[in-house]
Amino acid sequence: MSFLIGFLLIFLNMDIAIVGTGYVGLVSGTCFAELGANVTCVDIDASKINGLREGNIPIYEPGLDTMVLRNVKAGRLHFTTDLKSVLNTVHIVFIAVGTPSDKDGSADLQYVLEVAKTIGEGMNKYLVVVTKSTVPVGTAQKIKSTIQLALNKRHVNIDFDVASNPEFLKEGDAIDDFMKPDRVVIGVESEKARELMTRLYNPMFLNNFRVIFMDIPSAEMTKYAANSMLATRISFMNDIANLCELVGADVNMVRKGIGTDSRIGNKFLYSGCGYGGSCFPKDVKALIKTASQKGYTMKVLNAVEEVNEIQKNILFKKFEQYFKSNLKGKKVAIWGLAFKPETDDMREAPSLVLINRLLEAGCEVAVYDPIAMEECKRLIGDVVLYAKNVYDSVVEADAVFHVTEWKEFRMLSWNVIKKLMKSDPVVIDGRNVFDVSELEGIAYLKIG
Repeated sequence: MSFLIGFLLIFLNMDIAIVGTGYVGLVSGTCFAELGANVTCVDIDASKINGLREGNIPIYEPGLDTMVLRNVKAGRLHFTTDLKSVLNTVHIVFIAVGTPSDKDGSADLQYVLEVAKTIGEGMNKYLVVVTKSTVPVGTAQKIKSTIQLALNKRHVNIDFDVASNPEFLKEGDAIDDFMKPDRVVIGVESEKARELMTRLYNPMFLNNFRVIFMDIPSAEMTKYAANSMLATRISFMNDIANLCELVGADVNMVRKGIGTDSRIGNKFLYSGCGYGGSCFPKDVKALIKTASQKGYTMKVLNAVEEVNEIQKNILFKKFEQYFKSNLKGKKVAIWGLAFKPETDDMREAPSLVLINRLLEAGCEVAVYDPIAMEECKRLIGDVVLYAKNVYDSVVEADAVFHVTEWKEFRMLSWNVIKKLMKSDPVVIDGRNVFDVSELEGIAYLKIG
C-alpha cells in the first residue's frame, strides 16, 4: 500500500498540456494520463477536438481507443481548442504539432512557433515548454525568443524554461514504446526544468531510471541522428540486396550472416521496397538541409535518400522486366498500402509510387489493405479498385505486388489465389516473406 501511495504522490498536482492531437501528441498525452497525470490535449481543429470528446479517435493505433476512453472517464484526459485557458493551471506544455518538410527539405517550424507565440501571450506563471515535435537544432532558442518577445510586448517579466524531449515511438507499437522505452532523452538548460521533467517521468522508471539528460542542441540532434541511422541501415541493405541479385547471392542469408555479429545486430536489416512514413524521409531531408546551411555536405545521407528513391521504383521495374514492357491492359493487385503494418499512415509510402507508375503504364489496379483503404481513398480517390479482401483483389489479375507485410498475408491459400488469377500469374514480393515452395506454381520475384 505504501508503494501505491508513493506512486500516486509522484504525480500529485502534475498537470500538463500537449498541443497537437496527431500521432505523437495524442499517444503521449493519453499515456501520461494513464500514468496518473492530469492531461489536456489541445488542437486548433474544433472538429477533431469534438470528435475526441465523443470518443472518435482520428488515428489508428492498436489499443489507443480504449486507453483514451478509460482516461477520459477517469477525469485525467481532457480536450480543448483554447490553449490560453489551460496555461495557468499546468506545469508543463508539450509542443507536438507537425513539422512538415518545406520545399527545400528543411523542417517547417511555423506551427511550432505559433504555439510558442500563444504561450507567451497567455502565460502568467512559470512553465516548462517542451518540444516533442521533431525539430532541427536551434529550434529551442527560436521558441525561447518567440515566447520572450510576446512577454515583452505585454510588459511582463515571467520566468520560464524550454526543453527538448524528442519522441521515439514506432507506429503500430507506440503505446508499448511510450510505456516501456529503451530510454528517454531530455535536453534542459536549468536545474528547475530538470527536476520537473524528472518528476514527470519517475512513474515510468521506478526501478530503473532510464532518462538521459543532456543539453538542448544535443537532444534535438539525437532524434534526427537516430532516425537517419535507421534509414541508413535500410538503404544499405536494399543496396546489398540489389547487388546480391546481380551476383547470385541470397540477401536473406547475408542478413543472417551479418545480423549475428554483435557489432551490427539484426534490427533494420531487412531489404524491401523502400522506407516511407512521417519520420524517416522527412528527418533525413531535414538533417541534410541543416548540414547544408552550415556549409557541410552529408554525403552518406544523400546516398541513403537516393537509394530509397530508387528502391521505391524497384517493384515496378521487376514487373516491367517480367512482362517485357508489355504492360498496357494488365490487371494487378496490390497487397498493403500503409508504409508499414499496424498503421493507416500512407505518408511517403512505396505503394503510392507503385500505383502511380502502374496507372501511367495503363494497368488496371486493385488494392487491399486491412486498415489503410479509407486513407488511400482520401489521398488518390477512385483511380484504383478497392477490394473487399485479398482474394477479391486477385480476380483475373496478371500479377500481385506484396508491399506491406500485414500478418493476415502470411497464411494464404495459394491454390485458391492461382485459380482466381489469370494463367501464368506472378507474385512480386516487396518484403521477401513468402516461401516460393508454397506458391503452387505461381512465379515468384523478390528483392535480392
